[in-house]
Amino acid sequence: MKKLFYLILLMAFLLSACGGNAAPAQTQAPATQSPPTQTQLPATQPPDKAAPPTPEIVNSPDCTNSAAFVTDVTIPDNTNLKQGEKFSKVWRVKNTGACTWTPEYKLVFYDGDQMGAPSSVPLSVTRPGDTLDISVDMTAPIKDSISRANFELHTPLGAAMPIDKNTLLWVIITVGTAGNTGSAGSRSNGTGSGSGSANGSVSGAGLVTSTCAFVIDQPRVNQTVASINAYRAQNNLPAYTVDPDLVTAAQSHSADIACNNLFVHTGSNGSTPASRVAATGYVASALTENIYGSYPPLTAQDAVTWWATDQVDPRHNENLLSTKYTQIGVGYAFFNNFGYYVVDFATP
Repeated sequence: MKKLFYLILLMAFLLSACGGNAAPAQTQAPATQSPPTQTQLPATQPPDKAAPPTPEIVNSPDCTNSAAFVTDVTIPDNTNLKQGEKFSKVWRVKNTGACTWTPEYKLVFYDGDQMGAPSSVPLSVTRPGDTLDISVDMTAPIKDSISRANFELHTPLGAAMPIDKNTLLWVIITVGTAGNTGSAGSRSNGTGSGSGSANGSVSGAGLVTSTCAFVIDQPRVNQTVASINAYRAQNNLPAYTVDPDLVTAAQSHSADIACNNLFVHTGSNGSTPASRVAATGYVASALTENIYGSYPPLTAQDAVTWWATDQVDPRHNENLLSTKYTQIGVGYAFFNNFGYYVVDFATP
């Protein structure tokens, strides 16, 4: 009887122990559940479709390149800016050729006052007949001046593209009071070499017949020739001889820049040093050009000294002392209190 009692007591103890372990099993059930199916959906979704590749642009080897100027989107000629002011120049041009422009085509700085512009800017894809806005970030000089920068459009082979009757796009600004009170103007820093043409070709516009009331000062012209040759004699170089055709070309351009306040080698009609000289009938194997304009006008000797000591563009001095050229023509025009000198150097 006593053994039966202990057996029943032992069975009751075992049953209570089993009942006490059941609750913890319920608390572990969530750990055995699978993660929510929605968190696995992104892994089973198909990847986004890749963008179609940009078709490669292949121009015909014999396609032609040309452009036309449409408008100045920003900074029209002679815009007045503050000293050191930052600005963006934007030209709108049209692709008038048969080639599609790609980033291998570039806007390239040619000459003048670079004003912080990059040496080149790639073009965006532009198909024949379409227009393109080309932007260049620049900074105005930190002195009152009239400044001009010239640019060209180059093909992938580095050739300058015709733009209308020239190859140039330009920006002309006045800084401070330079455009209003007649303070000394800036010059284009570039001078030609080789053919002497601003666009590498004698094709283009010819001489300009200016009608403003400019004054030709022949004594200054003669003094300029004498000052140049005296400077050459000091450096043991032979004197330049004066050629009447070169005089005609130089005088035409001096009057043009006087009447139109240009301060550059490109004429108001798009002419270049080479095209102006060629228009006179002179056939040059080499030519170049120096120009200068200021208020008040410099004397002939002072103008020659300025070219000789110009640290910005040493080619001015190189032209004065060159052995490549043998003849010169000098032009001078006085208008609106400014005096404008032009010297064409050439070898027939």
